[in-house]
Amino acid sequence: MRGSWLRETALTNNIANADTPNYQRQEVDFESTLQTALDSGQSLPEVEFAAHAVPSETGPNGAGVSIDQESARLSENGLDYQALTDVVNVRNGIVRSAIGIL
Repeated sequence: MRGSWLRETALTNNIANADTPNYQRQEVDFESTLQTALDSGQSLPEVEFAAHAVPSETGPNGAGVSIDQESARLSENGLDYQALTDVVNVRNGIVRSAIGIL
């Protein structure tokens, strides 16, 4: 959920800076970060996510952000975050049920 939250922040920053000259869009690839952590045996709570600049085609003002593409990415990320939230809620319900707290 931390990675998805950071991606949300990067995407909203991209939209906010769509008209900023020479702005490079930011991306958070938490899927690859998680896969690398799992492959290396790193503990998931220790995983650090980070936004990084992504070179892209620039518009007339030199900014590399498309409002339409960023809006679509933002919607997709919102769905991903909601799915993650649902999984956590189900997991918490199972734990509560197992220990007799309802």
